[in-house]
Amino acid sequence: MGECMKRMWKGAAAALALSFVCSAPAAAYEAFSGPLGLLYSDKSKAFDGYTLVAPLQTNVTYLMDMDGNIINEWTCDTTPFYSELLPNGNLIRHGRLPDAWPAYGGVSGVLQEYDWSGNKVWEYKMFTPGVEVSHHTFEVMPNGNYMLLGWEHKSYDEMVKAGRDVNLPGHSVFKDGMKINGRMVEGIWPDFVREINRQGETVWEWHVWDHLGKGPDKIDINVFLTPKRSPVQAGPDWTHFNGVSYNPNTDQVALTSRNLGEVYIIDKKTGNIVSRWGNPANYGEGKFPSGYYDDGDTELFGPHAPDWTSDTTVSIFDNGDARLSANYSRAVEVDVTTGKIVWQWRPADVGTTPSNFYTATQGGCQKLPNGNWLITSTNTGGHTIEVTPDKEIVWEFINPLGRGNKVYATSGKHGQTGQFMVHKSLRYAKDDPRFAGKDMSVKRKLMPEGTPNWVELLQFQSAPSELPKKR
Repeated sequence: MGECMKRMWKGAAAALALSFVCSAPAAAYEAFSGPLGLLYSDKSKAFDGYTLVAPLQTNVTYLMDMDGNIINEWTCDTTPFYSELLPNGNLIRHGRLPDAWPAYGGVSGVLQEYDWSGNKVWEYKMFTPGVEVSHHTFEVMPNGNYMLLGWEHKSYDEMVKAGRDVNLPGHSVFKDGMKINGRMVEGIWPDFVREINRQGETVWEWHVWDHLGKGPDKIDINVFLTPKRSPVQAGPDWTHFNGVSYNPNTDQVALTSRNLGEVYIIDKKTGNIVSRWGNPANYGEGKFPSGYYDDGDTELFGPHAPDWTSDTTVSIFDNGDARLSANYSRAVEVDVTTGKIVWQWRPADVGTTPSNFYTATQGGCQKLPNGNWLITSTNTGGHTIEVTPDKEIVWEFINPLGRGNKVYATSGKHGQTGQFMVHKSLRYAKDDPRFAGKDMSVKRKLMPEGTPNWVELLQFQSAPSELPKKR
């Protein structure tokens, strides 16, 4: 185990020292409290490049170098959910409209493009009250089109006609609706996928509603989360898709469903579900979790962020939410043609307490060109690590930008308040064509003046002897 492993996962002495300064409990501080910003960097093993970070509670997205210096930043007119860079270097982001409704987790409503200088140059609104709203992530396609996830409204009567048994235990869609955040939501809101071109024209759609039924190529309208987990997700927010990825070589679309615990592979031409993985009990070919420490045949618990890594393999961030054996998050790469896991990273692989890198919601993973992985844990403060194929951590960062666009050197609650959350960080190679002709010089330091060099400090001692006050 390298020095980073020893420092990152041992942590008890560090947490104890930090508790006096940050008023945090004596626990593994990387998950709940402590220094923010760049914490570790082994440049000999990390993939050299620039990291895009889009904090969810601010309207600023920033691109930084390996040392945590700002190379470029964008100040936008909405807070983001997910952001990435287009082939021309512009920022494309899913913005959250203030009035977007229903306000399930991940609701967005507008796709926006900003140029390198921070000017908004294009947007597409996908919000019609009572009809549809976009949410979560999107896919930039090779032809310049975009795939967006959306929720669409179906009435209570439409739901019953489609086959929902309202007498099932746990059924949570009510004829009079359900109150969410003080507003009534009527009916059910299943997912769909829309592909648009640059003119905002719809060129392709796929709807859960068109694929209801039983069997491996259908989605059963009578399979849903228990309301003990979440009445909303057991009811109107039934499928809760949250990630989409397109493979141009096979013309297939990968989709993740948080609430059904699966990744679906869709043939774009026919719309058929050609394979799925994560929860075979959903279609009668496996066992549901049945009790303490029994996960049944379920592999995915609240998954996010599918990405094609080859023509047959997909990476997924498996949150582990309500996993009966233990609550832990992992990055997993699976062959969707065989259902075999070809690689995974779990906290247990480095001998740590599972909660140290556990996010019940959101999160993502990115397979880098050198075989390393960039993994983001959203609920532990936008905590991003880079790991080698051998699972060694070689780079570590916790987002310091919080509400009000304030930057903090330390935090006593970054794993609890949610203000430092990042859905998914992305790494781009230094020689990526996106940066051709751009000014890639350091514009400023990300961290507040006077912040210690955590990389140097934490590598040699279990905890800083003195920490600056929050700024």
